[in-house]
Amino acid sequence: MPVLNLDTHILVFALGGELRPDERALLARNRWSVSGIVLWELAKLVELGRIAMDLDDRDVVRALSRLHVWPIDLAVARASTRLDFDSDPADELIAATSVVHGIPLLTRDRTLLGSKIVPLAGAAPIP
Repeated sequence: MPVLNLDTHILVFALGGELRPDERALLARNRWSVSGIVLWELAKLVELGRIAMDLDDRDVVRALSRLHVWPIDLAVARASTRLDFDSDPADELIAATSVVHGIPLLTRDRTLLGSKIVPLAGAAPIP
């Protein structure tokens, strides 16, 4: 089964049942993966109260345990410095993960969607 790299917001939308039909269709046909930084971002969003999610809930833990988690290794770190856009460091690491591993990134972020380097999964930007 093909693999998609999900950015943090797509993962939050997926866990919360807030995907758009095109995203739902893509995720149904692919295995889900994330950069390790996505799990950190998820925890920080919960800590800061920006999302309401219980990271100790059995269903959430089970869903997250099914993800393939890509490490932030030297290749990803180096690729993050060679992208064709500037963004926050977490987004750059997420995008670099897709570049290094050759896996499409599913995102709504306009900056990431504008990249000519990052393999993208084809979801539309946030209107």
